[in-house]
Amino acid sequence: MIHEGACRMNISLFNHMVKLNMKSFLSFGFGSALYIVLMTSLYPMFADNTEAINDLINIIPETMKKALGLDSLISYGGFISAEYFSLFFPIILSVFCVITATQLLSHLVDKGSMAYLLSTKVTRSQIALTQALVLIGGLLLIVLLTFLGGIVAAETLIDKQYSLEFNSFFQINFVGFLLFYVVGGYSFLISSLCNDEKKSLGIAGALTFIFFGLDMAGKISLNFEWLRNLTPFSLYNPSEIASGDAEIFIPSIILFGIGFFTYSAAVVVFKRRNLPL
Repeated sequence: MIHEGACRMNISLFNHMVKLNMKSFLSFGFGSALYIVLMTSLYPMFADNTEAINDLINIIPETMKKALGLDSLISYGGFISAEYFSLFFPIILSVFCVITATQLLSHLVDKGSMAYLLSTKVTRSQIALTQALVLIGGLLLIVLLTFLGGIVAAETLIDKQYSLEFNSFFQINFVGFLLFYVVGGYSFLISSLCNDEKKSLGIAGALTFIFFGLDMAGKISLNFEWLRNLTPFSLYNPSEIASGDAEIFIPSIILFGIGFFTYSAAVVVFKRRNLPL
């Protein structure tokens, strides 16, 4: 007999929740991949007009160029990091993490479905751990589709003279996954604490918006650069990774540690708190 302290994934619940959420996973994943393809198709035109575009970029203040990742556009990796990974990728993945984390726990409590799940003798620990793995699995699928979309697009849409730095592109996606492993982690922790779906969504969304805003403010103004130390987004610098100037080992360890802690805390909190069942 499984006791409440047992903490392992429930396969049946995992399969059911993956099936239930697969449409959302694929929508985000293919949407991200298609955007990569679109941006890649524009790169040859950009590369053929580098001089004119650089003249235009030089007009922009240095801090703004750094914030938008416009200082590393000489390669495909630099181009795609500025046009996608520095802005749209964080927005898309943030929306996914906040919404999905809310759907996987607080939504079930709010709508009364959690009582049904617990009546099947699946423990709270198993539910929380399984739902966390569903979220992580969905995030991994989206990042994988984004990565493959970039690779395929680069091979088919870009002339050989424009080389794709595979290692840098992989690192951009890898560290990006770890960043949103963290965003998903604290969103999931918030979801484990809330009985109300809207409250969970609002808190997690607001916190993510604040983190992203602090990171942008720190990039734009040197006077506020210290604000970046308050947000996990400061550990993800796609433009610097593309140019080979970023050290990813320490940031990756920190991001993994934060994410592991928040998911673990969510499992413990959900197991011990009172639920309105």
